[in-house]
Amino acid sequence: MNTWETTVAATPQAPTLSAWQRLKSIVGGSVGNLVEYYDWYVYTSFSLYFAKSFFPQSDTLSQVLNTSAIFAVGFLMRPIGGWLFGRYADRHGRKAALMRSILLMGLGSLIIALCPTYETIGIAAPVMLVLSRLLQGLSLGGEYGTSATYLSEMSVRAHRGFWSSFLYVTLIAGQLLALAVLIVLQQWVLNDQQLKAWGWRIPFAIGALVALTALYLRRNMVETDAFVKGHTAADARRGEGSLTTLLAHWRPALIVIGLTMGGTLAFYTYTTYMSKFLVLSVGLSKDAAALVNAATLFIYMLLQPVIGALSDRIGRRPILIAFGIFGALLTVPVLTVLQGTKDPYAAFALILLMLVVVSGYTSINAVVKAELFPVEIRALGVGLPYALAVAVFGGSAETVALWFKQAGMESGFYWYVTVCIGVSLLVYVFLPDTKRTSLIEGA
Repeated sequence: MNTWETTVAATPQAPTLSAWQRLKSIVGGSVGNLVEYYDWYVYTSFSLYFAKSFFPQSDTLSQVLNTSAIFAVGFLMRPIGGWLFGRYADRHGRKAALMRSILLMGLGSLIIALCPTYETIGIAAPVMLVLSRLLQGLSLGGEYGTSATYLSEMSVRAHRGFWSSFLYVTLIAGQLLALAVLIVLQQWVLNDQQLKAWGWRIPFAIGALVALTALYLRRNMVETDAFVKGHTAADARRGEGSLTTLLAHWRPALIVIGLTMGGTLAFYTYTTYMSKFLVLSVGLSKDAAALVNAATLFIYMLLQPVIGALSDRIGRRPILIAFGIFGALLTVPVLTVLQGTKDPYAAFALILLMLVVVSGYTSINAVVKAELFPVEIRALGVGLPYALAVAVFGGSAETVALWFKQAGMESGFYWYVTVCIGVSLLVYVFLPDTKRTSLIEGA
């Protein structure tokens, strides 16, 4: 018996999943996703504190720019992760791929938690920081495509938009958890000097520990019906999860890149970059910026299943088009007004407005992409094109924004975001509604 046959034989057969089994597996996959994104976003949440430890320059903006550049470098590994883990998930199962991705993410956090500073080991410190982010980028590159596929396949057809929206619920929850750790440490545990000296290591140590918990939860997940039914020993000879097979589905792959382009840039602009924007451009304190960011993200998280459920009633395409129209029209005026305000309540309202708009993309993009591909290429088809778009547009958002700021042309970034959303809007306009044309089998 070859490796593929062994894997399929060992895969839990799940043709008659109960509602409880389905819910338990969705929760297990979602919680693991939360941990993955906590580990990823804790880097940007604490970068203002550890930047000096790795880049000892007097210019704060240059330090932040260097750490943001490494944040972007991590995204360069995401296409490789999307390919490796997508291929693995299409050949050996979604569950197996998700378990391996969480281990790699935890290892990256452990390296950062234990890494000596520049003062201690010199240039080796930023090198180790880059290495850890490369590992985490590899992990996250595989996490998205496999998670999107798993949640979409595990959901029943009538509520697929609702359940798949929990991919971004847990993604945002991971950001919130990172911010919560930051706020607790800022307000009640450590002072600013302690956070800069050694306290920034705490959240990375937490990330490494909770990754082990997520691994346990993912061990109890059930493999999806679609994978079990669609993969036999004969199927293995057809090239599941191969780049050759993906090239045969080049149209949906290009659609994934196009619909992701503006959405991922808008998402990273109004979530991860906002904490720095509020400090460096608006002029709020670090504490106030963290609170504003956390409050907007919490409401944003609650919106995801609401809009996901709406897509089950009216379709995916109208919601994507609404995001494209309002995102293109509002980005420049909102960011311009936000830059000029000094009031945290006004900042909260403006950011929340744009996050409501961005929800039109984030709540349903996972299920839209999964519905474009057949089962034998679904994880790779979702993961690799998405990771390419995120690496180019989402991961570079902070670096591009800070470059515009350093060049004295900060408003140029606002127009850059607008143009990218406009390009994605063209894709949404000509995209068939995947709710009606879905290639995911199931009730």
